[in-house]
Amino acid sequence: MPYIPNTDADRAAMLAVIGKSSVDELFGDVPVAKRFPSLDLLPALSEMELARYFQGLAEQNADTTHTLNFLGAGAYQHFVPAAVNHLILRGEFYSAYTPYQPEVSQGTLTAIYEYQTLVCQLTGMDAANASMYDGSTAAAEAALMAARLTRRDKLVVSAGLHPEYRDVLKTFTQGLDLPIVTTPAGADGRSDLDALRAAVDGQTACVIAQYPNFFGAVEDLGALGAIAHAQGALFIASVDPIALGLLKAPGDFGADIVVGEGQALGWGLNFGGPYLGMFACRKEHMRQMPGRLVGRTVDSEGKRGFVLTLQAREQHIRREKATSNICTNEALMALAATVYLSLVGKNGLKQVAELCYHKAHYAASEIAKLPGYAPAFDAPFFKEFAVRCPKPVAEVNAALLKQNIIGGYDLSRRYPELANTMLLCVTELHTKEDIDALVAALKAGG
Repeated sequence: MPYIPNTDADRAAMLAVIGKSSVDELFGDVPVAKRFPSLDLLPALSEMELARYFQGLAEQNADTTHTLNFLGAGAYQHFVPAAVNHLILRGEFYSAYTPYQPEVSQGTLTAIYEYQTLVCQLTGMDAANASMYDGSTAAAEAALMAARLTRRDKLVVSAGLHPEYRDVLKTFTQGLDLPIVTTPAGADGRSDLDALRAAVDGQTACVIAQYPNFFGAVEDLGALGAIAHAQGALFIASVDPIALGLLKAPGDFGADIVVGEGQALGWGLNFGGPYLGMFACRKEHMRQMPGRLVGRTVDSEGKRGFVLTLQAREQHIRREKATSNICTNEALMALAATVYLSLVGKNGLKQVAELCYHKAHYAASEIAKLPGYAPAFDAPFFKEFAVRCPKPVAEVNAALLKQNIIGGYDLSRRYPELANTMLLCVTELHTKEDIDALVAALKAGG
């Protein structure tokens, strides 16, 4: 018998929560002919026929190779040097598992150490771990870490934090008695400082904000950090690492923990994952950091070597002492980021960031000239910006897609007050001709 531990009572309770009376009703949208166990499958195909069939399905995708893409909202299309894939797909990296025996994993440990060093340099922090699943889980783990460090139980989150990050935070804190207070954005698109100040009190473990935030606006991290620290709370910044090539590092603003999504550093969109969770903190908080730390030392003969220095997770210490139950990471993604940052260098990353900034501002200025279109906010922005449209975003995007253009994110999906407002993203990959094509399509009725 299959191992499905749900009792009839469990199933009834779950169905009640989602408003269904039976399993048959749950699958009511699935055509009867397609339901298990009576599957209406294709007849058996040869390998060649099957390859052609799936190729045909794949061609139905509006992929970013054959269309102009202006959609960001947390997953970004940046240029990836060919050398990144050539290096990370080498057998010794591509097929290696997480290094439990450092004496036989010096190459992997060296790469992770270099990754940690680069993340610290980028964020202005003292220590970084060997990466996490993605930006959302890194943010949630940072909140739990702040609660442990402060022994407080209230989390204050800016509405400018990615809404899916906030969803993951809610999932992580279920049953932990850690109430989450979300403060609104102001009229300029940045965090409402007065609302934030009113929400932060002596029970607040941390304040979490995004830099730039979900609307693309560049937050005043200094002001946000000051509000958190005035009440003894920790300040957590969730960053776009590409933006840090141009913007001041969050560590310089007094951030205590810095997290972020590292997908933009040499990794493609990949249908949403796997991605790279960046996590860094100040030295005094290092012992409570989830995951693992690789350190550099010397052996008995004075030769340089790399070791797993800190492993404060449930696999290695008593469960009640563990900082996280995350048991592995996507080290290949961390390696890609290491290769990317090493290839482009400090000046190259600055150039990428500057190209994003200037091209996004050109796009915003041209779109603002169109009848019915206007900037939604007036705060400084980096590569994303919100635009008010003359009609629903779904209609605008449908018209754009007919012209082979993937439009922006419909902000009303998660922010009802931003009806008819689109979040557009422009990166270094977009040419002036690409941007002009978007503007022309919008002008023509997109």
